[in-house]
Amino acid sequence: MSETWPQRLLADGFGRIAETLPEIIDGLSVDDLLWRPYDRANSIAWILWHIARMEDAQIAPLAGTDEVWARDGWVERFALPYAPGAMGYGQSAEDVAAFRLEDPKLLTGYYQAVHEVTIELVDSLSEDDLARVIDARWDPPVTLAVRLVSVVDDAAQHIGQAAYVKGLLGLR
Repeated sequence: MSETWPQRLLADGFGRIAETLPEIIDGLSVDDLLWRPYDRANSIAWILWHIARMEDAQIAPLAGTDEVWARDGWVERFALPYAPGAMGYGQSAEDVAAFRLEDPKLLTGYYQAVHEVTIELVDSLSEDDLARVIDARWDPPVTLAVRLVSVVDDAAQHIGQAAYVKGLLGLR
């Protein structure tokens, strides 16, 4: 199938997240990644994990696959004190404080695995697929294209939050 302009646009949006995430981690220690500016804030590591979990949880049903998190053993590798399906939504400040990370490569490895599934999905879509309504509970109903843009938007907002917290590291 030839690549359409919507596919190129979506791939570019998701690609920007995939490029930026490792740049945020670069040069940071585990302590830096787990630091929180105040006791109710999210750490860089938690934010980046949440980006990957959010994308994984939303892309898997669209792609007709299992989440990379469980399918490829990331849940065991991270060994977080959360339920296996946790992705960050609704977590308390105490839950965020309980987030632990031994190796920053877990964050980049997991996101890269999710990104590959995302791009496979994007590359497989026709313009008819993108126009398909996937959630009629909203007004207007949500199409596959709108859902994918929402995922990019959510990830972009969170990647900005992680970059901001990284900038705050010099103030501690």
